[in-house]
Amino acid sequence: MSAVFDEAVAELGSVQGSLNYTRDTGVRPVNYTFDPPAGVPRNSGEVDARTVTIHNARRETGLALDVSGFEMIEHRSSLKDWAAFRDTDRVKATDYPEVCRAIKTRTGADKVLIFDHTLRDSGVEAGHVELREVVRRVHDDQTLDSAPRRVARHLRPEEAEWRLKRRFAIVNFWRPIGGPVFQTPLAVCDARTIVSSDLLPSDLVYPDWTGETYSVAFNPRHRWYWYPHQLPSEATLLKIYDSAAHGPARLTAHTAFDDPTSPPNAPPRRSIEVRAIVFW
Repeated sequence: MSAVFDEAVAELGSVQGSLNYTRDTGVRPVNYTFDPPAGVPRNSGEVDARTVTIHNARRETGLALDVSGFEMIEHRSSLKDWAAFRDTDRVKATDYPEVCRAIKTRTGADKVLIFDHTLRDSGVEAGHVELREVVRRVHDDQTLDSAPRRVARHLRPEEAEWRLKRRFAIVNFWRPIGGPVFQTPLAVCDARTIVSSDLLPSDLVYPDWTGETYSVAFNPRHRWYWYPHQLPSEATLLKIYDSAAHGPARLTAHTAFDDPTSPPNAPPRRSIEVRAIVFW
């Protein structure tokens, strides 16, 4: 990163951004990962758009995975360009082991199991078969109920049984591909400002099964951050779930947002989100 780039990023303070929360109507939201049957909306749940202050995380101290529920680390993948990341076999063979090592080093975990990844392009429309659009709704990828089911889904029964008796977490490893993020960056909420009543269990429907995520209701206590102009050599770690009920951050919420400081005609944001179960 150049000195000029460093200075420009450091000078950015906070911005005002519109975030799409979900209004708590008492009706369980349902979101499809594919085109649903005719007459069924792709995403249900009443949108509650709120303008909030989003702070420059690069100017903050004390943000950490077990404290605020997220942090940034330096990480360089052996895969460099968009074409390489679109090759699923190469991602699994090359990127997955590198991400595993990075998470183990950062967390001191006994085992890291990557169970999937998603490529996103802010220029694609919803329903694209290979690529996913950016998610413009405040959410968390797992719930306190669904996370243990993830362990049972991806481990042999005998190992899952004893692993579930010990601490484990689900961590997303998010980073851009091809260049800095100038369009639709990721906003992340400080876990310390989220309370359980903000979390709305929601169905996430896949072609072959249904998962459970949290939509999030607005709370003025929420404190939001973003990493301006995040580089491909920088990864954001997101705490999606932690089985430890006391001490570390248990989860955080995140969403894409329209950055008012984005330059005109900014290139689309391309990113990869690798999802891992972390065992101690």
